[in-house]
Amino acid sequence: MTQDVRSETPAEPIVLGSSEEFESIVSEYGAVIVDFYADWCGPCRMMESAVEAIAAETDAAVLKVDIDRHEQLAAAHNIRGVPTTKVYADGEEADQMVGLQTEEQLRAAVDRHRPA
Repeated sequence: MTQDVRSETPAEPIVLGSSEEFESIVSEYGAVIVDFYADWCGPCRMMESAVEAIAAETDAAVLKVDIDRHEQLAAAHNIRGVPTTKVYADGEEADQMVGLQTEEQLRAAVDRHRPA
């Protein structure tokens, strides 16, 4: 018997392994926060605990995309600066925030775009 149920949301951020996985991951969960970051980016490191809390404490999946490792994917998504956070709802891009985001701002974005 096949059920049309989404995967259980991971309690830790998913680190994108290959660019080809991007679409399947953002489509697999009802709400996905995508954190486009770089290891050399100070604000990205400052945002790390907020991103981890969103993954652990909300029903949104968190996908981390290293823009240096996935340059073509970052370019395809018009990432001009980091950190850039995108919100996907039911596989569709719903919001984008550029710059350092607090845990409260990320939670508000999840709440605004939670799928019905």
